[in-house]
Amino acid sequence: MDLPLAQAREIVIRPKFDADPIARAALTTPSGRRVAYVEAGEGPDLVLIHGSLMMLEDMWLGPMAALARHFRVVAFDRPGHGGSSRGRLADATPWRQAEILAEAMDVLGLRRPLVAGHSFGGAVALAIGHGRPEGVAGVLALAPICFPELRLEQVLFGPRAVPVSGDVLAHGPGAAIDPALLPLLWRAMFLPQAMPPSMRARFPFSHARRPAAMIANGEDAAALWPGLTRSALSYPSLRAPVHILTGDADIVVNPHLHGRLAARMIPGARLGTLAGIGHMLHHARIDAVVAAARDLAGA
Repeated sequence: MDLPLAQAREIVIRPKFDADPIARAALTTPSGRRVAYVEAGEGPDLVLIHGSLMMLEDMWLGPMAALARHFRVVAFDRPGHGGSSRGRLADATPWRQAEILAEAMDVLGLRRPLVAGHSFGGAVALAIGHGRPEGVAGVLALAPICFPELRLEQVLFGPRAVPVSGDVLAHGPGAAIDPALLPLLWRAMFLPQAMPPSMRARFPFSHARRPAAMIANGEDAAALWPGLTRSALSYPSLRAPVHILTGDADIVVNPHLHGRLAARMIPGARLGTLAGIGHMLHHARIDAVVAAARDLAGA
């Protein structure tokens, strides 16, 4: 599935929320990376960053419409995902992706945006907050992965990060296995809730599982240990306002090991826990996400 892209920064695409497929705009950062994005709403600036095995449609089909009633919302494709480009073996850590997306924020002229990220995107959002504490209104980390640990995605997709052999794996056995494997993972991500009907019907799963995207996911997984080790060491010096929101039924990212512990380490961080909610809390409890964002923004 080809995702439509407007290559000129001057073209701002504001598609309707019932549009299918979602039309992206694209920009080029000073470091030469193409970053794809969608934009909606008016008000204070807010950035949305998706997690692993996802693209910006995850945010578009989740909380973006509700947030756009209060904010000018920009949702990015992380490097190597959706319509955004990526340097092979160069852009995998949350910190490097934070640099790229921060450059994209500057190109768009965003003014002290609130930065919200889910899962791996939460790690990227926290890195942005550390890198420019005076340049963001705050960080909203949704079910963030915060500390290094052995992960299933490292086992399943990490081998695809290896040059040459990883490419062969991604385009050969991986491409044959993924159509059966990934639907199981995508459904499991939503447990104990069900995947929303709009997500099942409209998310471009075939594009998200293409070999290049799975190589990017493999690189992301392989880079978690060094990237999150750096993150863990940085939490005590993070000065941006931070609100961490987790679900206590999350089977993907343990909320006690990650969100709760990170909230204790980050000065002044607030922690919200949603009872009975799993990893994809930004779909299951859009109201809580909007309330946390408005609270951080001082609305």
